Amino acid sequence: MRHRPRRLRLALAVLAACGALVAEAGVGTAQASPAVSLRAGAQGVIAPGVRYEEFSVHASHGTVYGHLLVADLTNRHVSVDLLTPGVVAAREPVSRMADAQGAVAGVNGDFFDIDEAQHPGVVSTGAAVGPAIADGVPFKAAVPYGQRFGPAPPPGTSTRDVIGVGYDRVARLDRLTLTGSVSTSGGTIPLRGLNQYAVPVGGVGAYTSLWGRTSRERAVCGSDQLRSAPCSRDTYEVTVRRDRVTAVSNRPGAGAVSRDGFVLVGREGGARALRRLRPGAQLRMSSGLSGDGSLRFAVGGFPVLRGGAPLGGLDGVTAATRTAAGFGPQGHRLYLLALDGSAERGAGLTIAELASLMRQLGADSAVDLDGGGSSTLVARSPGSHRVTVRNHPSGGAERPVPEGIGLFSR
Repeated sequence: MRHRPRRLRLALAVLAACGALVAEAGVGTAQASPAVSLRAGAQGVIAPGVRYEEFSVHASHGTVYGHLLVADLTNRHVSVDLLTPGVVAAREPVSRMADAQGAVAGVNGDFFDIDEAQHPGVVSTGAAVGPAIADGVPFKAAVPYGQRFGPAPPPGTSTRDVIGVGYDRVARLDRLTLTGSVSTSGGTIPLRGLNQYAVPVGGVGAYTSLWGRTSRERAVCGSDQLRSAPCSRDTYEVTVRRDRVTAVSNRPGAGAVSRDGFVLVGREGGARALRRLRPGAQLRMSSGLSGDGSLRFAVGGFPVLRGGAPLGGLDGVTAATRTAAGFGPQGHRLYLLALDGSAERGAGLTIAELASLMRQLGADSAVDLDGGGSSTLVARSPGSHRVTVRNHPSGGAERPVPEGIGLFSR
């Protein structure tokens, strides 16, 4: 028996997958031309263990054009990591971050703090909603659920949900919780935040050099239930270098945080706890992100598919340009997807359709990432040392974002 070439097998799989999406969405398939097809000449290996595909699918709101990256995590040359501008509170185009870090391909990441119109005078931080781990280092923790940006996620999900890859090279969904505290001569102060744009009401958040130079004032605005709630007036900030308090302030400040120190920002009860600290006081901080497994890379996103089944309560009405990430049943194959968002091709997918598409493409579990103007997929051409944008971002150009998922082949 002759076996089909691998490239043809994947092409047929994508065709069958997207055809199933049409059926599940209730869209008729009796048409003169196929409702779903790979785009000729737009697929193939871009690096050892990494493939790129383009496809179109006829969904409930019209024909949608998509771009897919498939990474074989069992290939020893392939790795996955967080794309960043180097700090949490900053934004750059995905292509620039990918080239700077040497990625062969990637997509944009989590939803982020993009608009502070509800808090006049407060600077938008550009920081992402959920947790992030880069090369094994906790980059940031999650903001409270009510402080999230983006569409309403399905019931039972959390801003602490992530998709990640462990040191065992296996992809998985996880939920990362901040663990940490500050030890002082007068006792221990629990940490409720790490490099995040919103600290829980009554809590204390820590900011390291990974935060960047952006103002920390946004950290004390909003509430755990409502992002637009007023900024707290009961706040306190403590600056620490080499385990000693060097400065205190009644308001959160701005500017770079020393690599040999950190800044603590408290609101309400957290502010009262910090006011007991005086310049010269000695203290130690410990922090980490804990989940079900040991992750080398993680990025926030709300689950839409878990264990082969779409989550309940997914929106099946609102269509938009989407970005998603998922993995196969054993976590050995990673799928990164972004849709075109140009005006003439802006039909989009509902969240329910996105979950169905990811499942039919081969993913066992998947998360929805930031979409709309943020949706970006980049990849190198064979032999090139720079990536190019493969989808058509809304507005005609890349939107700067705080993070992305990078594929590396070395």
